[in-house]
Amino acid sequence: MSQSAPQASHNRFGTLPEWDLSDLYEGGLSSEALAKDIAFLETETRAFESDYKGKLEAAAKDGTMAGAVTRYEHIDEVMGRIASFAYLTYAQNTADPARAKFLGDIQEKLTTLSTPLLFFTLEINRIEDAVMDAAFEADGGLKRYKPWFDELRKSRPYQLEDRVEELFHDKYVTGHAAWNRLFDETMASLKFEVDGETLGLEATLTLLSEKEEAKRAAAFGGLTTTLKANTRLFTHITNVLAKDKEISDRWRGYKDVADSRHLANSVEREVVDALEAAVREAYPRLSHRYYAMKAKWFGKPALDAWDRNAPLPASDDRIFDWESAKTTVLDAYGRFSPELVEIAAPFFEKGWIDAPVKEGKSPGAFAHPTVPSAHPYLMLNYMGKARDVMTLAHELGHGVHQRLAAAQGALLAPTPLTLAETASVFGEMLTFRSLLAATTNPDHRFALLASKVEDMLNTVVRQISFYSFERRVHLARRNGELTTEELNQFWLDVSRESLGPGITLNPGYEVLWSYIPHFIHSPFYVYAYAFGDCLVNSLYAQYEKASEGFAERYFALLRAGGSKHHSELLAPFGLDARDPGFWALGLSMIERLIDELEANQPQTL
Repeated sequence: MSQSAPQASHNRFGTLPEWDLSDLYEGGLSSEALAKDIAFLETETRAFESDYKGKLEAAAKDGTMAGAVTRYEHIDEVMGRIASFAYLTYAQNTADPARAKFLGDIQEKLTTLSTPLLFFTLEINRIEDAVMDAAFEADGGLKRYKPWFDELRKSRPYQLEDRVEELFHDKYVTGHAAWNRLFDETMASLKFEVDGETLGLEATLTLLSEKEEAKRAAAFGGLTTTLKANTRLFTHITNVLAKDKEISDRWRGYKDVADSRHLANSVEREVVDALEAAVREAYPRLSHRYYAMKAKWFGKPALDAWDRNAPLPASDDRIFDWESAKTTVLDAYGRFSPELVEIAAPFFEKGWIDAPVKEGKSPGAFAHPTVPSAHPYLMLNYMGKARDVMTLAHELGHGVHQRLAAAQGALLAPTPLTLAETASVFGEMLTFRSLLAATTNPDHRFALLASKVEDMLNTVVRQISFYSFERRVHLARRNGELTTEELNQFWLDVSRESLGPGITLNPGYEVLWSYIPHFIHSPFYVYAYAFGDCLVNSLYAQYEKASEGFAERYFALLRAGGSKHHSELLAPFGLDARDPGFWALGLSMIERLIDELEANQPQTL
């Protein structure tokens, strides 16, 4: 399977780009460079262990620790390149047995190869603070890595003895990774019957935003029928992974079910608790109020579940071909800063985007950062709707962020999830404002505003309700295995609370928890979306007040990657996530948009 040149797929949206993965490895699965990198790791990981195991305290004292860290970082980079290549190759067609085997073999190989490296971070965390402080003062190239050490040392209370850590590490490939793969392959293979057509997940979900209610209702029926038929498997996967996490949390001594995520995100539990409380308290002012208004616009006492994301009758339902989508997003980015376009343009030119909907392709959309020495890759399932344009703007924002942070190197470039959504949501906001400014038809403008409100509710309200759902699942799993009926009830409870009386939870709605991949891949990831949206709302308010110098401060935030704490990065904007007013400011922007909709309802509604 050679991937030496950018691929393209032509359909009614024009020529859609496909990935060229040769920037990672030329020659596909049989790449000579890939074989050489694996051979390098087989030698270097053992040599690294031999050179440094049991000697790191001495290295900290004699000034050679920086050399150890840079050598470790290079190994990490090579491993990251291999892992990224295997996953992206698989994501293009999860139904291909050769790609699935390749991913499985690579994951197993990398787990084995990284085992000799486990001592490194464990041993560092056993060095006394005074010794490390002296090493940073002496520097020798070590000081630039201090943020990485600071984050690493936060995990000291949860670190286990070396042999137990090695066991947890070795069993990953047959545990969490295996269940993730089972979920992905099952979801990619599911078929949904909608009005006599057999569709995949992406095409079915797209129909839920069709103007014609009959199509939406049929898609809802097809979606829930197939998911119901598979809930036994999804219930089992959920139970296994929740128990797997409980075992790990118990051994490590985490007190709360989400503490490991907060630690990984470099965010304090009280900050997330304040976010969740602020959003839940705002449900009546936001989602309850909006959906009640929308029900009136649709002439119903309450919206059916398939109406929640339905476009308004007067909405602009044009189809954006790929060139129009690209131009729309890049023009919006360019109005903010020409530098943003310079960073974003190569994604469209060099095979860094995979856009077409294809059989077996991973559903949804994502931006994979790969490694700093390469570049990110964007996955889309492009269907030509305005929401797809916003998804492009979102994922492109991630890609820009990842490119800017790459200069930090493999250890410091990864951004905590709380800030990882900043550039993506900001890119969406820029694109929305650009589309809104170009819309002169009052009905179309109103519908566009309504669509943005719905996107914000999906990002803030829905994601916090997902977080509440996960908390209920993981807390209840501590007391025993959960039945499908219990999971369904948890889902209905949080949905009623978050959506309010303006939405009817029709039969079948109760199983919709089962297809959400974040619950499987990254427990408690979801609050990062709400964090990011509220953060960007606050940032955008600052930008509107005083744009002078804003772009420079914004780029500095993105370039920092994971090298600074969120409090340090937000300070130049006068923002503090620990201040309850921070969340109130972000939520007030959504409320103001709802006010605007209520005050300017067209007579046609």
